[in-house]
Parts: sequence; structure tokens; C-alpha cells
Amino acid sequence: MVKITDVARHAGVSPSTVSYALSGKRPISEETRQRVEAAILELGYRPHAGARALASSRSNVLALVIPLRTGIHVPVVMQFAVSVVTTARRYDHDVLLLTQEEGEDGLRRVADTALVDALIVMDVQLHDPRLPLLRSLDRPSVMIGFPAEPDGLTCIDLDFKAAGEACVEHLARLGHRVVALVGSPPEVYVRGTAFAQRVVQGFTAAADRSGLSSSVHPCEASPGAARLVAEQLLREQPALTGVVVHNEAVLEPLIDAFEQLGLRVPGDLSVTAICPDELAETVRVPVTSVALPSAEVGERAVQLLMKKLGGSAVPEATLLPPRMTERASTAPRNA
Repeated sequence: MVKITDVARHAGVSPSTVSYALSGKRPISEETRQRVEAAILELGYRPHAGARALASSRSNVLALVIPLRTGIHVPVVMQFAVSVVTTARRYDHDVLLLTQEEGEDGLRRVADTALVDALIVMDVQLHDPRLPLLRSLDRPSVMIGFPAEPDGLTCIDLDFKAAGEACVEHLARLGHRVVALVGSPPEVYVRGTAFAQRVVQGFTAAADRSGLSSSVHPCEASPGAARLVAEQLLREQPALTGVVVHNEAVLEPLIDAFEQLGLRVPGDLSVTAICPDELAETVRVPVTSVALPSAEVGERAVQLLMKKLGGSAVPEATLLPPRMTERASTAPRNA
């Protein structure tokens, strides 16, 4: 069995330094903390959770507030959750799930007890009512998403504004002049969900810069809704040749609907999306897409919390740049 003295020897520090890195009782340098964490991972050291909690007055539990309400694509949410849980276990922490419906009451309930050491909050709104509470808590938190005023908070996410811009810029380079965004379900915009609003901002700004004709169409997450949106687009924008999809549930039904209406992808219509790579790759016509880095975001959110729990400074804003992969769904516009 690996002992704390083994970790100390491997990291070139004293056993007490390893203990401080685990408990956070005293500040240590970031370079030393990284050496200790690397030694723990390499040796497979597993400190006794009860002893750690007793020594540090901590529960070794993180709260994850996840959105379980209409308009949210649950498979993507679960990718974030799995990443948070698996990364937390590497730091010998468990995860308590709070559903979105618990809102501020749920946050306050766990924060007013010794249930959790820190919180990760998803489904962030531009004007999120939980922000004053998060700023006042004596426990660290990380938000997966960016509110309109993130000052004093720690936030991480894909740069969704840049993602929307990247999709439009790709279509513009291919010569497309009339484009549309098929977006999230209407209730997502009504709630002011930050990531959806950021995509619209980026899509519209890039279209305006390139002199493109553009429109935005929220879409319910069903094949029937995808068909109705496709019919509306062809009726209202007969010159349409480029579509950006930010709604995982309707990506393939939308392509099917356009082709049933007589448009070939990509011969007549180029399609891009913001979605997980595994979805973009498995659609009948593989889709040019900006990846949703759910695993990376979840992992880095936990790492930020661990540093905050250890007393280290972290950046307030971490925006991951969009990564686009070109596939078979986009082509130059027909002359």
C-alpha cells in the first residue's frame, strides 16, 4: 500500500507538505502542489477519506448543479456530469448532484451545512438570480457558463460567441450569402440561457461583418419541429444556401427534412453545427462542426475548484477557443 511518505519522497517534499496539499490547511506554492498531485496520480495514493475530512474540516464532496428541465439536451449535460465526477474522484472527492429546480434554495441548503466543500453550477443565465448568493457564500464555486456580469466569479466554458462566428465565417469563405441559425428551443432563449444567447450574438455579428443576409430560428427538439423550420426557411428565404445548427436533437432530422424538400446537402445547402464530435461524425451526411468540449470543461472546472480549495489564485474567466472540423456537409456555393 502506498503511504504518504512514499508520495513525499517521490515529489521531493516532506510528508507534512503532502498533508497540506491534501487538506489545504496551509498555503503551498503552485509548483509544489503540482509535484504532489503528479506523485499522487503516478503512485496511485488513496488517502483515507474520513481522516482527511476530519483533519481538514471538509466533507470531500463537491456539489454539481445540473439542468434537468425543458429545452436542455440531456445527453450533452450528462457528458459534463461524467467528466466532473471522474475528475473529482482523481482528487478523492465525491459529487452531490442538485437538480436545477432546487435553484437558490438548493444552493443555500447545502452551503449552510457541511454537506459540500465547493460548487459547480451549470445552465448559467445572462442575468442569473443565483449570482448574489454565489458571491456571498463562504465556499468556492465555479460556473460552467458566463453571465452578463461575471465579475467576482470563476467561470469556464466554450467561447460560444466565437463558435457562432466560426460557423458563419466558414460559410462566408465558401461563398454563401444567405444563412440561417436553427437554434435551441424557444424556452432556452426565454430563460436567457447564456450559451444560447452567445451563439446568436456571434452568428449575427459575423453575418453582419461579412454582409450576409441572416435570420435566427429557435426550434423545438423534435423531428416535426425540424420539418416546420425547414419549410419556413425555404418559404421565407428561397436563396438560402447555408445553415448553422445549434440544437443537437434536430441536427439529423433537419438535414432529412431539407433533402425531402428537394435540397441536397451539401450540393444545394451547406450545414454546419455546434455539437459533440461523435454526433457530427455519425449523421448520415457527416457535419462540419465546432466541437462541444464537455470532457475538457468538466475536468478543468474541477481543477479550478481544487486550486481554490487549496488557497491558490485562479483566473476569473477561462474561455476555450472553438475547434472546427470540416466534414462532408459543407461545400462552395453553386454559382
